[in-house]
Order: sequence, then C-alpha cells, then structure tokens
Amino acid sequence: MSDVTPQPLDDASFKRELAAMLPHLRAFGRSLCGNADLADDLVQETMLKAWKARAQYIPGPASMKSWAFVILRNCFLSQMRRKKFTAEYDEMAAERLLVAPDDQDDSLHLADVQRALLLLPVDQREALVLIGAGQLSYEEGAAICGCAVGTMKSRVSRGRAALQTILESGEMPRRSADEIPSSEAFRSIMDNVDHLTGGGPSPD
Repeated sequence: MSDVTPQPLDDASFKRELAAMLPHLRAFGRSLCGNADLADDLVQETMLKAWKARAQYIPGPASMKSWAFVILRNCFLSQMRRKKFTAEYDEMAAERLLVAPDDQDDSLHLADVQRALLLLPVDQREALVLIGAGQLSYEEGAAICGCAVGTMKSRVSRGRAALQTILESGEMPRRSADEIPSSEAFRSIMDNVDHLTGGGPSPD
C-alpha cells in the first residue's frame, strides 16, 4: 500500500482539468439561474475563484467536478443574496408558464427538458442536474448542497416526477425558431436528464 500523500496539481494540470469542467459548469449554472448570459457570468466568476484557490484542491475522493460545483453554487447563492438573478429568473419563469404548445412532439427534445427544468423548484432542479446530468453520486450531490443523502434522493425522486408531469402536460412555450442550438458538450451532459425522464437512478 502506498503512503504517498496526494499533492496539489501543477498549474498546467489544474488548468487542463478546470477547462474540462466548463460544459458541466455551464449546464449547472444555467439550471440554477435560468439565463445563458447570467450563467456564463456565474461560470466565469466560479473559474476565477477556482483558479485562485487551486492550491487548496487536492486530488482524492472528492472529484474536481464536485469541488467546482460547490464553488459555483456558493457564487450563485451569493448573487441571489445580492438579488442579481431574482428579477430575470422570475420574468423568464412567468413567460414559460403563460404560453403552452398546441400539441406535443412525438419524441422528447432537449430544449423541452431545458425549459421544463426551469419550472421546478431550485432544490429539485439542482438535484436533477447534479445527479442526472452531472453524473455525481448522491453522496457528492448532498455534500455540494449541504443536505443529507436521504434529502438529495428525495429531491431527485420528486423532481423527476414533476419534470415528467410538466413534459406530459405541455406547460411550456413552443420552441422558438431562433433559439440558439446547444453546443455538443452541453447536449452531452443534458442527455442524462433525458434519461432521468425515462426512469433514471433509483431514489432508494
């Protein structure tokens, strides 16, 4: 058994791993604040804070993804206390509730899932993104959100049921013709939320 003590990453390795987190951070940021521009601001702040704190990150049981998600979530909560996101999110959520499509598409579309997620309570939305899209364990998700593992499992279960109800009821606006397509990286991570609507991980 090796007794080598894990050491912080060198700057080049840290920068490479942090860059790999970008699509995951963008997906999580957008799920929290509901606005692409605000999410990018949130991610930029997160990456700056992570870079400044790089000496504190020691590779080990906690992945860089979960470490960076904690920083992003703390940045979001700090911005919420300063009321930066409140007006924009409330206006966006209201718009999605007021307009419903005339019919349902035969297949589940990524854009539908993105909009449906924005109608969920923040705690359920972030639970689905962390566990489903971020592919973190319930333990990692609970640590990021500062709650018990059982609470995280409950949020995923309730959020998945609510997401399915929203998608089936059509309580969303029709996809806009000029909607900006998701990047391949963003599409990849959100595909796991698509999986959640079909059953996903067991909450037990």
